[in-house]
Amino acid sequence: MKSTTLNICKNGDITYITFPKLEATGLVRHIFSTKLGGVSPYPYGPMNMSFTHDARENVIKNYELLCGCVGIDTNHLVLSKQTHTNNVKVVDKSHCGKGYTKESFQDIDGLITNQSGVALVTQYADCTPLIFCDPVKKVIATSHSGWRGTVQEIGKVTVEKMQQEFGCNPADIIACIGPCISKCCYEVDTPVYDAFEKLEYLNLNKIFTDKGGGKYWLDMVEANKQILLNTGIKSENMDVSDLCTNCNSDILHSHRATKGQRGTIGVIIELR
Repeated sequence: MKSTTLNICKNGDITYITFPKLEATGLVRHIFSTKLGGVSPYPYGPMNMSFTHDARENVIKNYELLCGCVGIDTNHLVLSKQTHTNNVKVVDKSHCGKGYTKESFQDIDGLITNQSGVALVTQYADCTPLIFCDPVKKVIATSHSGWRGTVQEIGKVTVEKMQQEFGCNPADIIACIGPCISKCCYEVDTPVYDAFEKLEYLNLNKIFTDKGGGKYWLDMVEANKQILLNTGIKSENMDVSDLCTNCNSDILHSHRATKGQRGTIGVIIELR
């Protein structure tokens, strides 16, 4: 697995990804997991970040191993039950442990904080990871954007909530679009195309390729990029993935490649 836009890192048996523009801020610890380096059995692992199906002790160990690579305390983790909504929640230190050692938030697909020592976690297996950092207001966020979340503009909702709650200026925000299923592998049908068509500002010619017969290739990276640019985020402040989870399913969890027999990737970000 090679990338020209993201950092591919190794720590012992663990392979993980970081984002150059987030690294450059010096304000955050962050990490994007792969399948490699954990303790979970097939088909969930070795590195699996979801408590669904897998043994709890395996997932706890995986978080300990992954967080150890970048110095994140697992006591700081905040997870939520993601259900393809555009619901985004502001969290603080009182929420640490949610979804990890405490009962999870329900129906939340995005998390925001302005407090250090709060490690936001979102999870994926083909859907699009969105990660944000405002280095001026010192606010971070991460959101889970499947096609349903994307047509509900969860990226836009996240940025607007950062503005409303903390006075963030989109022009200051660094936004990262992480590895997801790419246009080369993501076939969808006419109802999905029709859902995107309702967002009139999108350039669908860049997002969809017509295969004929009511089938299309969908570019989720491009769709989310257009949505984020429309919020006022600058293209020069974006890290955009060039990795497809389906093409790299030996290293990245992919729901489509494995027909659902898989674990889950995790994104973790924390203000220092």
